[in-house]
Amino acid sequence: MHKSPYQAHTPQTLEDINLLDQSQQNCPYSAYAMLREQAPVWQDPVTGFYIVTRFEDLRAVLLDTENYVNGMGGAGGSRERINQERAERMLTLYKDKGWVPAPTLAGRDDPNHKQMRAMFNEAFKPKKINAMDSFVRDTAYKLVDAFIEDGHCDWMHQYAVPLPLIVIGHQMGVPEEDIWQIKAWTDAWVQRLGMMQTEEEERWSVEMEIEAQHYFQKIFDRLRKAPDDTLLSEMVNRVIPEWGRTLNDNELHAEMMADTFVGGSETTTNAIAYGMKLLIENPAVWAQLKADPETHLKTFCEEIVRLEGPVQGLFRVAAKDVELQGTRIPAGAMINIRFSAANRDEREFDCPAELNLERAKPARHLGYGSGIHHCLGAPLARRELYWAFRALCDRVDEMSFAPGKNTFEVVPNFSLRALRELNIEFIAKPRQDRVDPNSVTSKSGATDVAPP
Repeated sequence: MHKSPYQAHTPQTLEDINLLDQSQQNCPYSAYAMLREQAPVWQDPVTGFYIVTRFEDLRAVLLDTENYVNGMGGAGGSRERINQERAERMLTLYKDKGWVPAPTLAGRDDPNHKQMRAMFNEAFKPKKINAMDSFVRDTAYKLVDAFIEDGHCDWMHQYAVPLPLIVIGHQMGVPEEDIWQIKAWTDAWVQRLGMMQTEEEERWSVEMEIEAQHYFQKIFDRLRKAPDDTLLSEMVNRVIPEWGRTLNDNELHAEMMADTFVGGSETTTNAIAYGMKLLIENPAVWAQLKADPETHLKTFCEEIVRLEGPVQGLFRVAAKDVELQGTRIPAGAMINIRFSAANRDEREFDCPAELNLERAKPARHLGYGSGIHHCLGAPLARRELYWAFRALCDRVDEMSFAPGKNTFEVVPNFSLRALRELNIEFIAKPRQDRVDPNSVTSKSGATDVAPP
């Protein structure tokens, strides 16, 4: 077991809780436990958001699309609720230099959401996801084999980041050599989403996003003239019947950052990173997983997302005055549904802080959401996690944290949870014991479960 060099902030009272404080973000689970017990619907005095932390309450909000809507707009989003003047200055920057992002798929309500999602449903049909399986598998083993003889690696840079980025890039038809440039753009976008930047830093993020817009605009223009069989070509050229048109440039640019390259890579990257951290911290679980991945791997992938949710929380807006857990929430108020608090709710899970490969109904967590906004990419994300750790089981005997090379701090962010770095050392399996990927029978599809 490692000892983290940072000091996690453990609140003593509700007044001590500040979800925008990085020391608390490093380990937020004691704050979440206090909120679940004392104030399951808590108005954050810093942001004004109503924070919901119990499992059943979150699920109720997610399934009730009449009282709880998205309605967060496009470029402004939650930042606009905190500082409208600053949000307006960012909006002007988009107008002057790029394209103002329209509301994303995740930020829309029915019927508009349903009409737009139908296009993505076509691209994410089970048949198409199944066809991606061998590519995901081969990419995972290729990345591991590139560093397996070294005895150490930068797990983030050499594995957790490139695996899902290469996969979504392949799906979108983006050259593999461009993925690190795209990563720089998505990092900037994620930092802006996190609401913890100075105005100067937020301006930098917007300018980075505009740079990405100009990169993708050339691809949009090319695909309109010469469509191909990629998901991006489908997005550019498919007519949404109820709208009588294709997505416009503003809508496409919003989707590039939020629902494809961030939604399709960033969250899975962070799950792969935390999965490794959990295994090193729990050597008995690693021994169990390594001994029988066929039995335990699907549950392990679900436990990663439940325990260390890459998405800590997202937003809804009260469509009318509502009451939840005795707290009145006024119409128009911003509600932060805290997935990672709900996924450790003692009312729902036995020993919720434990990594348990024998957990009954392991997919009954809210890490991929629930209801009409259940994560569209969940089946692909589950496959990426499956193959990421199947390749590890087939190539590595033991792992440990590289001494003195990790802080275990998270990147400051109100909504997402990401490690800054993860450097590990390992003992590889002897060559004669390494599995040929082509001989591995895929069971990753078995993780494609229905939302809870």
